[in-house]
Amino acid sequence: MDLARQLLESCRDGRDWSVSLLDRLVAQATDKDPAVALAASRSLFTDLVEPLADAFEPAFCDAYARLFARVIATVVPELDAGGLLDRYRRIRRPRQWQGDASAVRRVAVLSRVTLGADVAVTSVFLDAAKKRFPHAEVCFAGGPKGWELFAADPRLRHLPVPYGRGASLADKLGVWPELKRRLSEPASIVMDPDSRLTQLGLLPVCGEENYFFFESRAWGGESDAPLGELARHWLAEVFGVEDAEPFIAPPETPPETMTFGGQPVITASLGVGENQAKRVADPFEEELVRHLANKDALVILDQGPGGEEAQRVGRVVAACGAQAGRIQVHEGSFASFAARIARSRLYVGYDSAGQHVAAACGVPLVAVFAGHVSPRMFARWRPRGRGPSEVVRVENQDPAEVFRMSQAAIDRLWR
Repeated sequence: MDLARQLLESCRDGRDWSVSLLDRLVAQATDKDPAVALAASRSLFTDLVEPLADAFEPAFCDAYARLFARVIATVVPELDAGGLLDRYRRIRRPRQWQGDASAVRRVAVLSRVTLGADVAVTSVFLDAAKKRFPHAEVCFAGGPKGWELFAADPRLRHLPVPYGRGASLADKLGVWPELKRRLSEPASIVMDPDSRLTQLGLLPVCGEENYFFFESRAWGGESDAPLGELARHWLAEVFGVEDAEPFIAPPETPPETMTFGGQPVITASLGVGENQAKRVADPFEEELVRHLANKDALVILDQGPGGEEAQRVGRVVAACGAQAGRIQVHEGSFASFAARIARSRLYVGYDSAGQHVAAACGVPLVAVFAGHVSPRMFARWRPRGRGPSEVVRVENQDPAEVFRMSQAAIDRLWR
């Protein structure tokens, strides 16, 4: 789809984007032919919306708001683009909450939809909500996979909101009426950590006085702070909670000290969240897992959701030969794997959800970070936690050099 890329270039160059191009793209994304609509919808988000967000440039926030307000108003006629934009300009400005905490019956924290972001960012908001409103019901508003990461926390409740990352534009916006109904209850407030559920704050889901929006793409300006740290600073300014931290609370909890036959455990993941740019070319993964299997430990390697990732994992294990006996392939939910990360001696993986789980749990980690579209994206998404970490930043190195860098990082942490 060239339309999305043309619009993106206009935004990046600071030029006015073409209304006619956008309208053509939206028309295709809402075509009666499901295949046409799905392809155009994917292009709209993958080739336009996500690159604007991943740049973490304040000016792109403005471009996105103007552009996507028109998209929303085209698909949802009861909403006006100008009104959406005016509201966005108001709610993006942080304001201190000065109400009576005892009068708040429910706090809804919106999911960021992706699992890594829910650990790195959303969980910080959940922690702040529990601390600031000790007597309120605190709800995680999002899908079941994200909820599983927190389901064992007795203070939290699940407010189910279906949202398909690969769904059509109409389906993504179709969650709005029900979301608004559920979030507009009396004596409740909404914390929005720049959620896709609201299309990054553009969809109104409750009264503005009860809505608190963290514009993560602009907050922090030129600093290189990771998103979790920026979220903590925002929560301190807005809600007065100084010590909010990331966490997980999956329902499955392995033993406190997880060993197998007396061997410590290394957890590893080759998942890239369907973004192949985050991968390092072969034979990097085989060499990496083989190196882990040479340690005096059992390697638990996540199979992921199946499909391409599971096939890669199978090939890697087969290539390890006799060392494959020291590798256990994890089959199950990500929450189950997250519980194992929390009890392991070391975690190794690409820039994905696993690194944020390890960071939140204080587990030593090595993150192989490839495919970042801007230096600030790298800075924002690098793992932040209380444990030691090594980030292998991949630019244009060949796979052999990336492996040598990763091997050295692993050996520094494995003591």
